[in-house]
Amino acid sequence: MAVSRPTDKSEEVQRAPRARMTGPQRRLQLIEVARGLFAERGFEGTSVEEIAQRAGVSKPIVYEHFGGKEGLYAVVVDREMETLLEMVTSSLSKNRSLYRIQQVALALLTYMEERTDGFRILVRGDRTDSADTTTYSSLLNDAISQVEHILAGDFERRGFDPALAPLYAQALVGMVSVTAQWWLDVREPSKEVVAAHLVNLCWNGLTRLDPAPELVGPEYVEARDRTTADEQE
Repeated sequence: MAVSRPTDKSEEVQRAPRARMTGPQRRLQLIEVARGLFAERGFEGTSVEEIAQRAGVSKPIVYEHFGGKEGLYAVVVDREMETLLEMVTSSLSKNRSLYRIQQVALALLTYMEERTDGFRILVRGDRTDSADTTTYSSLLNDAISQVEHILAGDFERRGFDPALAPLYAQALVGMVSVTAQWWLDVREPSKEVVAAHLVNLCWNGLTRLDPAPELVGPEYVEARDRTTADEQE
């Protein structure tokens, strides 16, 4: 007895129709697609046509949601800035001392690990014709301002010159930022190990801070070397 097989046409009839995205869902999809393309090719190297093609929609859909490539890029950057700023500032404001430094380093490394495309967009800092886009450097300036405020209070309590807080804030944030960007490329050791070593350098440097440092000459001898030399005499 012959067994009847469904035709291609009947299979098409039985196939469940694909669910249509809502407006907010489509908007989020376009943002995620654009984030990947902007990170890979930059603002100038990405076209609305490519974004629409990768999202499986027509170009008018992109224009309908964002008004154009500039509007979509601005939304992508704003979302990434908001995410990273929240992670960093919450670490600065909710914790104290050693733990606070640790959490700030971990927050930056975690953001870079989980949202690599977004971080690359912020670092690239492309400018659009329609707006002065916020960049990673402006976020660092915000972080520096907060660290400066924290250090100024700490310096004053310890009898150091609080006017030097901006200098130390630049140094600390710069050290963490540059190290984090290096780690993004190598991805080893783990972010927890990197954060621990950053904290080790930052914390031990701050706790043993010389209130009046001066440059030394070629005849300078380290304290340990000086002790050894005295013993030999």
